[in-house]
This record gives sequence, C-alpha cells and structure tokens, in this order.
Amino acid sequence: MTSPRVCVAPADFPRSPATDAEITAAIVSGGGQRAELADADALVWVDFTDVAGLRQALASAPQVRWVQLVTAGVDVMRPVLDAQRQWTSGKGLYSEPIAEYVVAGLLSSFRSIPAYVRDRSWTVQPTRTLLGAKVTVIGGGGIGSAVVRLLQPWRCQITVVRRSPRPMPGTVAVVGEDELKDAVSQADAVVLALALTPDNVGILDAGVLAAMPSTAWLVNVARGPHVVTDDLVAALQQGAIAGAVLDVTDPEPLPADHPLWQLDNCLITPHTSCPGEIAKPYLLARIADNVRRFGAGEELDGLVDAQAGY
Repeated sequence: MTSPRVCVAPADFPRSPATDAEITAAIVSGGGQRAELADADALVWVDFTDVAGLRQALASAPQVRWVQLVTAGVDVMRPVLDAQRQWTSGKGLYSEPIAEYVVAGLLSSFRSIPAYVRDRSWTVQPTRTLLGAKVTVIGGGGIGSAVVRLLQPWRCQITVVRRSPRPMPGTVAVVGEDELKDAVSQADAVVLALALTPDNVGILDAGVLAAMPSTAWLVNVARGPHVVTDDLVAALQQGAIAGAVLDVTDPEPLPADHPLWQLDNCLITPHTSCPGEIAKPYLLARIADNVRRFGAGEELDGLVDAQAGY
C-alpha cells in the first residue's frame, strides 16, 4: 500500500463544503499526504463551478491519476471529464439528506403550511395527506432510491421512471422514460431526482405538465434545466398543477424579478437541500475512504462514468 500524494485546489475557494484544513486532515486519516499539484498523484477539486481552472490544473499536471469532485452531480464539469484518469464525485453521499428535503417539501405543501404562515387571520386552507399518496419519482439513482425508502412510513404508492427500468423495493412500478406522461397522469406528487444529461434537458415540459393532475405538486431536487421554466410558470399561473417546490431553478440563481418569486404556489429554496454544514461530514468521509482505496489499489467509491457524465 502506497501513501497517495494529494493536492487540494483551489485552496482559497470560499464556498467549499469543508475547510482546507479539514480536507487535509481527511487525506491524512486515509493514509495520504498533502502535496503540491506538480507532485500529486490525485487532486481534490473543491470549486464546483470552475471548469476552465480544472482543465488548466490537469494540463499542468498530467501525472494526476484520480480527481475527486465534491458535488454529487457533475454536469457542470462534463466538458473536462476524460478517460485518462479516474473521476469520483459525491454521488450517493447526499441522497438521504436530499430525500429528507423532498419529504419536508411534500408534507408542507400538502398541508398548506406556507399558506398558513402567510395568513394573518384564522382561515382554513385546502389540505390533504401524504398517507397513501401516489408519488412518481423521476430518477432511480441514489436520491430517487432514498426518496422511495423515506416515503415508506407514509405508505405511498410509488412509481419510478428511469432510463433502465428494473424492479426496485418499495415501488408499485418502475417504467422507462417513454412512459413518463402515463406515470405522472395519476400522481399526487412528481419528484425530479435524476442526473442532468444532454438527453434529459427539458424533460419536464408543457406536455408533461399538462399530463399531471391539477391537484399534483412538483418537487425538483435534481437540476433546474430538467424543467422548461416558462412552461412551469404558465402551469402554476393557470392552475394546471397545484404547486411546485424548487430547490433548483433555471436560471440559477433565480433573478429577483423572476415571475416564479411572485407565485404563492411556488416554494423556492437556494439549492440548499443538502447545504455545506450537512454535506461536510459525508464529503470528508468519502475523501478519507477514497484516499485509502487509492493507496491500496482498490476500486474507488462514487466513480463517475466520463462518457455518460454521471
């Protein structure tokens, strides 16, 4: 077993889920050592937006054989992914905290809690129960699977839509993307929980929204570009669906004058379904474990398929 030499860059990125010192401690606990880029075998890249910076770093250090990214989705980094080295991400790490957000969004919207919070008089809002609700989850990966597990106490009837249908525990059906409209047509709630790829940009458009019942809620914890935003605005304004809980939007951040902010049936959070303070211990554990695996020549956890982009 070797002691991997690991670089952390950029060291001064202020939005990193963990501090430079914490990441260094994770590397050491995994049996590695901190190194400068020119001498590194591996790279922990903490800036989840700087594609050009990562490309430049790798061009200057072709000896780097493994890159650890900090986010679960790697769609932003797709242009720099290659088959020359191993890539890992936070894939699977944050699934349960994000699924918890989904459950919170469904409970609060079904029970009209946001409307009650805004009220200044003793009124009665329309309400319903999540117990036994029909939920369609689009995406059968880590987040989708966690949503299915966390919804079990509510005895929901769950249909999963995924690229490669296969049975999943806790579901009543798993169908392919070609059956998307049918899958949402009877749903009380639709949850977007899939990785963003060129094939599924705009997967939730006017046609799919029109297929949803007018009483259904949408929850998006995937990526903003999965939804055609103008179509969603129209559906919410016209009452074609009951409402939406959005942790991600397109564009993102959402401009202050965007019409989504004006809609009482749209609940928006700033991409915080798994914020840094929650994500940090998961990420540090992944780094330490993968440093150990890398040094031992074992398969890394959270491997990214560079061709598929997730």
